[in-house]
Amino acid sequence: MGRKRDILIAALILLAAWQVCALLLNSMALPQPWMVLVDLGSKLADGSLIDDLAVSSMRALAGIALALAAAVPLGLVVGAEDHIGKRLSPFIYLLYPIPHVVLLPLIIILFGIGNFSKIFLIALIVFFQILVTTRDGARSIHRNYFHSMKTLGASRLQIYRHLILPATLPKILTAMRISVGTSVAILFFVESFATTTGLGYIIMDSWGRADYISLYTGISSMALLGFTLYLILDRIEHHVCRWMSDQ
Repeated sequence: MGRKRDILIAALILLAAWQVCALLLNSMALPQPWMVLVDLGSKLADGSLIDDLAVSSMRALAGIALALAAAVPLGLVVGAEDHIGKRLSPFIYLLYPIPHVVLLPLIIILFGIGNFSKIFLIALIVFFQILVTTRDGARSIHRNYFHSMKTLGASRLQIYRHLILPATLPKILTAMRISVGTSVAILFFVESFATTTGLGYIIMDSWGRADYISLYTGISSMALLGFTLYLILDRIEHHVCRWMSDQ
């Protein structure tokens, strides 16, 4: 209850700051928050925003899920198996710093302008964030735990299931929370051109028409999408990593 209250207070403070800035600037480029909230509520009520919100949510979730499915197993193996880590770490070291967002034109050429190219770019960027964090988490497990489980007769699969994955899970979820912000940012970029659906398209289209209330409605919707995904991951971590809440 205390955390929910703190979040509510923070939201009210931000809205108040927005209101003050709007009154001080007195510019149509910064509408008052109640105008945006009314527009957001009306568009949600009549369904004109629902389809775009659903499309953007699907793209973000699919990208994160695709990255998670590929990055977690690879990160666990690279971090736990020294001989594999030594061979693959140089490739990760070279590929991770590349600004993968610049690959969007190439990805569109290869996969077209449909949903898959947008999902693939989100997954590609989020993949390396989750991979590196998962690898570092698995690598940080003290080797005495491995020796203890081997002494007890545990198989390699049992070591991964009962030691490596549980020990790395908090870091994986932390990486996913960070990836939410990244995926929403990339979502705006991939939806800003070569598409006619999604919140990114609404933002760019409203900007081009100088419809600033709709512009802020799109921005607010994308912020709410990111916040909702973050809360979902926070709840998942609370349930699957209960020991962390006691620390």
